[in-house]
Amino acid sequence: MKRRTKIVGLVTAVLLLGIVALLPTIRYGFSAHDEPTAIERILARTMRHWAAPSDLRGRKNPIPLTPEVLAEARAHFADHCAVCDGNYGKGEGGMGKQMYPKTHDMTRAATQQLSDGELFSIIENGVRLTGMPGFGSGTAESAAGSWTLVHFIRHLPKLTPEEVAAMEKLNPKSPEEWQQMQAEKSFLEGGESSAAAAPEHQTHHH
Repeated sequence: MKRRTKIVGLVTAVLLLGIVALLPTIRYGFSAHDEPTAIERILARTMRHWAAPSDLRGRKNPIPLTPEVLAEARAHFADHCAVCDGNYGKGEGGMGKQMYPKTHDMTRAATQQLSDGELFSIIENGVRLTGMPGFGSGTAESAAGSWTLVHFIRHLPKLTPEEVAAMEKLNPKSPEEWQQMQAEKSFLEGGESSAAAAPEHQTHHH
């Protein structure tokens, strides 16, 4: 009963803080270009913590860290995550800067101090009312992919220029970027300067 009372009290406090945070927007409306208020940031961090199932919060990464695992996770991040988070994981990706809230700098303590289980939950299940999707599909393969990404997030503060250069080759390309790459490649190989047609789409799998 005490636990239920605490939960009800917490939810009530969160709702009240949310109402206070929203009061200034009633007059001016909502915009994704706005910066979150201090109260909103506190609420977001609190909800991010409670979004992770209790049995996950204390879990350690079950996948051993090896150079091969890190390379796999780096490639996965470049292809799936960098469009929002940027290759450095600092939220410098084009889409991430337009979101509300904007994507976080994952090299900072606010993310690095999260437990392995919390990071896994964010990747696998996503975070409601943000731009963070849930990449998990409930399969062992999906879980393994999310755990390897946890290793890469831990590695972000130590990312080298060589690693970023390798990631840039794997980043999804727009049709214009693809054509330019093909034109440059053709020119360097002594062929025609016209670019090959860009692929119609790039299929992503988690």
